[in-house]
Amino acid sequence: MKQTIIHWIKKDVILMISWILAILFMVVVPPDKQYLEYIDWKTLGLLFSLMAVMAGLKEMGVFQTLGKHLLSKVKSKRGIESVLVLLCFFSSMIVTNDVALITFVPFAIEVLTMANKKKSIVFVVVMQTIAANLGSMFTPIGNPQNLYIYAKSQMPLQVFFITIAPYVVLSFVLIMICLLCRKNELVKANLNIHYVGKVKKEKLVAYGILFVLNLLCVGKITPVWMIVIITVIMLSVMDRKIFGKIDYALLFTFIGFFLFVGNMGRITTLKQWIEAILQKNELLTIIGTSQVISNVPTALLLSGFTSHWEILLIGTNLGGLGTMIASMASLISYKYIAKELPNEKGQYVISFTICNIGFLVLLVGLYLVIL
Repeated sequence: MKQTIIHWIKKDVILMISWILAILFMVVVPPDKQYLEYIDWKTLGLLFSLMAVMAGLKEMGVFQTLGKHLLSKVKSKRGIESVLVLLCFFSSMIVTNDVALITFVPFAIEVLTMANKKKSIVFVVVMQTIAANLGSMFTPIGNPQNLYIYAKSQMPLQVFFITIAPYVVLSFVLIMICLLCRKNELVKANLNIHYVGKVKKEKLVAYGILFVLNLLCVGKITPVWMIVIITVIMLSVMDRKIFGKIDYALLFTFIGFFLFVGNMGRITTLKQWIEAILQKNELLTIIGTSQVISNVPTALLLSGFTSHWEILLIGTNLGGLGTMIASMASLISYKYIAKELPNEKGQYVISFTICNIGFLVLLVGLYLVIL
């Protein structure tokens, strides 16, 4: 029993931290009616529905099928590496950074092993992780902090894209430079890639419709409550097992931080202190906080103390670079490396850190130029 509890705590450290903080601050600010106002139910509902759609599509092998078809056209080492990395960059804009990594990191390890290019795995997985974290910042549905900031701020969609586009463009250029600098050679292996799952047309159509409805909700055309009801009904009728694939820990992490941040905002002295820190240098404060508690909790924490939504958006996305916990999605890649290539863990951590810091410095430099 004790080992089970310890394992569960290690698995969801951020969840535990969010609720420990929430409970501690409940002592200072006893529960009352305002607690319900802390929670952004719209963000939670939309996040639930999007996770259901992505889990369903992944279960059918849709993303791996796409990757397989793309790779069937590629015959060079540089081409294979580029496809594997860019799959993460572009797919993360729609399917989120963690889904992109869960799908394409093991796929990349399989492909490179079959192509007799195992020495490329560390580089490719590092670049996939960076690509997923940076590509996902381009859309409101690309990652949880974007969805939250977009919904909370009521930011117009065009303002969102205009704010983040320069960083996405530079990220793409930097990724392409890294890929094009790689040594190229022909790959002779037959990449007869297998995948788990079977694409069923009726389910694909259903998930496609549900995804479009989610996009309409992001565009503030359809209400969140309707999307949640449709999602629950569709899964109950067509694909019940997907209920077990949804990341409920993330939803409860959000709730914990909503309670924590809400109570912090009611403690005047603490609120003034945090606002004073933010005023000194908002971007660096946001990025620095992300390095310690990761960018999603940072967005939830600091959203209650700043009205500069564009800076919070830029800061939490760039803040996903740096340490391995700056973006929790980065841990997904590390777990795959640790499992499949345990002897390469040290090299991976070094390469990951150097590349992340390099990208972070250059992107912060772009912010200073724009500013």
